[in-house]
Amino acid sequence: MAAAAEGVLSTQREEPVRDDAAVETAEEAKEPAEADITELCRDMFSKMATYLTGELTATSEDYKLLENMNKLTSLKYLEMKDIAINISRNLKDLNQKYAGLQPYLDQINVIEEQVAALEQAAYKLDAYSKKLEAKYKKLEKR
Repeated sequence: MAAAAEGVLSTQREEPVRDDAAVETAEEAKEPAEADITELCRDMFSKMATYLTGELTATSEDYKLLENMNKLTSLKYLEMKDIAINISRNLKDLNQKYAGLQPYLDQINVIEEQVAALEQAAYKLDAYSKKLEAKYKKLEKR
């Protein structure tokens, strides 16, 4: 049993030695790869930084554009406000002038009604004068 145990131990010892050789080989293979990975990582971080800088610059430019658009819109609304104020002022002036003219307009309406009545009277008078003329001519012929 002891011999079997020694055989197992010797087998176990040999395997770790093989593992150590593989580990050493792996470590030797990793050393140059580690330099490549470091360079690749630096390259990746550099490119990621460039990408993020571009994204942030684009976002910043978008916000600047929105700010300019908001300023222009604000100016347009101020112009429209001024125009609306002027229109309102002119409308008030027009209403005041119309109110000032209203008595004259009322007089014109009264005069128009009187002219219409006078016209009707003139038609009646014309009709009456024609009848009278016809009677006079009738009497003259006799």
